Amino acid sequence: MDTPAPIARRRTAVVRDGIKEGLKTGARKGGERARAGLAYLTDRIIEMAPRIPVRDLATLRAQFPGLGPEQIADKLVAGAANASSTVGAGVGAAAMLPTPPAIPAELAAEITGVAAIELKLIAELHEVYGARPPGNLRQRSTAYLDSWSGERGIDVIKPTTINAALGGQMRRQLRQQIMKRTVRNLPNLMPFLIGAAVGAVMNRRDTKQLAERIRRDLRRAQVPWDALLELPPLEKPADPLPLEELPKELGEG
Repeated sequence: MDTPAPIARRRTAVVRDGIKEGLKTGARKGGERARAGLAYLTDRIIEMAPRIPVRDLATLRAQFPGLGPEQIADKLVAGAANASSTVGAGVGAAAMLPTPPAIPAELAAEITGVAAIELKLIAELHEVYGARPPGNLRQRSTAYLDSWSGERGIDVIKPTTINAALGGQMRRQLRQQIMKRTVRNLPNLMPFLIGAAVGAVMNRRDTKQLAERIRRDLRRAQVPWDALLELPPLEKPADPLPLEELPKELGEG
């Protein structure tokens, strides 16, 4: 007949093993949900990219008369950094998509809102530096996604094709970029003002750092304005992202 002590030890072992198994199952399911959430956001950002209104070089020069490429680029970066710092819970992208699995709606709004700002910035920086990628609207949008996910300028001599850009490599890069933004923006979910303040500072800092990396690449491939062949106006998106969903600092496309 078992004594109370061995019975207690067996019960403890059963409970311990049950907890371990539960933690493993929970971690596995949590990982699956997180991957599903990242895949969902990746798809939404890919769908959103061609809808972002972009100003072409002629429009930018008209809006910033008398300024050269570096001065206009400084203006664009300052506007985007200010805009990304004001993107918060429930602003902008919250109206664009339902809540993805395992990612709070506020965080999804933050990530997609900042992505829209930075994609617009990247496209307009390429205009300013005379490095518009070839192709139609969707092909250029795909190239800008590749630039955003890899945090680098586009090599217009070796443009990324749509098939290659939307393949596994770029989707992996997009998921990694979204994961980085997810971790970065978690303070914005804190129920105190400090959370929003920290998130705003990080948004501004990261947008500026991204812009500097892009500009460093673009300067190496820069084409002076007077050496540019006359560029046709950029085609407008058939279903543009409503301008009220983009911060006013970014201007119209």
